[in-house]
Amino acid sequence: MSFAELIASVQQFVWGPVLMILLVGTGLFLTVRYKFVQIRGFKHGAGILSGKYDRERDPGEITHFQALMAALSATVGTGNIVGVATAILTGGPGALFWMWITALVGMATKFSSCTLAVRFRRVDDKGVSHGGPMHYIEHGMGKNFKWLAVMYALFTMFASFGIGNMFQINNIATSLNFLVNGDKAPTFLFNIVTGVVVAVLVGAVILGGIKSIGKVAAKIVPFMCVFYIGAGLIIIFKNFNMIPEAFREIFYYAFHTPEALAGGLLGTVVRNGVARGLFSNEAGLGSAAIAHGAAKTKEPVREGLVAMLEPFIDTIMICTITGLIIVMTGAHEIFSDKGELTSRAFEIGLNSALGGKIVAFGIVLFAFSTLISWSYYGDRASDYLFGERAVVPYRWIYLGFLIFGAVIQLDVVIGFSDIMNAMMALPNLIALIVLSPFVAAISKDYFKRMKAEKAEKRKERSAVE
Repeated sequence: MSFAELIASVQQFVWGPVLMILLVGTGLFLTVRYKFVQIRGFKHGAGILSGKYDRERDPGEITHFQALMAALSATVGTGNIVGVATAILTGGPGALFWMWITALVGMATKFSSCTLAVRFRRVDDKGVSHGGPMHYIEHGMGKNFKWLAVMYALFTMFASFGIGNMFQINNIATSLNFLVNGDKAPTFLFNIVTGVVVAVLVGAVILGGIKSIGKVAAKIVPFMCVFYIGAGLIIIFKNFNMIPEAFREIFYYAFHTPEALAGGLLGTVVRNGVARGLFSNEAGLGSAAIAHGAAKTKEPVREGLVAMLEPFIDTIMICTITGLIIVMTGAHEIFSDKGELTSRAFEIGLNSALGGKIVAFGIVLFAFSTLISWSYYGDRASDYLFGERAVVPYRWIYLGFLIFGAVIQLDVVIGFSDIMNAMMALPNLIALIVLSPFVAAISKDYFKRMKAEKAEKRKERSAVE
């Protein structure tokens, strides 16, 4: 058995029915436990994001908006383009429906993890934040579970080299080659040079820590989201008459397996939808909690409400645009290369080669933003495991992997990333279930205080009038 076949076998095993049920089941459990917080708290979360509740003196390093942008820069990556294409090719159009389900219940999952991240974080004497699942597992569940926290940190550190590094740089190299050389295959030299240049650019950002990452993310993420969403909407409106049929296919094949797919509904459609949904928005991994743990706030629930907007933006908005264009144009029935599918769909939708250029440019932006934020996740994990002295060496190793990732086989990287994702999800989901009564209690208290505060302000306004 080759190394690639071994990775594929392990990937198939860890992404079996048990993990899928645990991921979606935990999200459903937390949705009910927190009384559909993703719906009743959505408007308030958007209000917090506007800066209304920002306080400069609050503990932490970055604003609510910068924390969301840093986390989004990690989640809005090539998974939104290549990952969606992979889900549809291997699971059919119905896989997109299961990506939506993963995102909707994942909003409650992310709310929970990021609330806990702020509640159990540690801000040291230098003002540096130390937060994330490893901290709320150890300090929330107790010292007896430190081994679980250590496992989570180890998997996060390894995952940063896969989902956050090699997968992203590999796609950057492919996309840049397409922009520069068209359909010509990239040379080894081109990929190496790409890896070195990107490593220098990423290094210039990440060596400054989360404050530098937050500032860069706050600038690049809004631009790249507007750029990609805008281009996608042009194609959708241009082909408006195809929308009803596209949705019919998505909903029909969410519960029916196309004959061309082997393995049945659970083995292909649901598995790929859930796996790619998690790959895209990272709900359940707990990774975003590391970034949100650095937010300036005294209210853990407040940061949780901001964080739960991520799956909505990432999957419900961006991934839907990608998937809808692929299904509308029927590109998935013509092309079988997951690396090219979205580009071909955009070309068909625009009836122009410009579509492929737009996707390639989008991939470069998305992947670069992911690279800078996932480096922070990995360095917080290495800090937890080995102390502050390990952070700088980790960053240099991370930059080195960019060069390696530019030339490695992509299928192996995807398989490795999926395995690490699963291994991160397991300890985090256990912690979220165990600590759910605590989150429910502080959430109830927070919303009660906010309601009383609003009533008091209304009373004051009425008195003035």
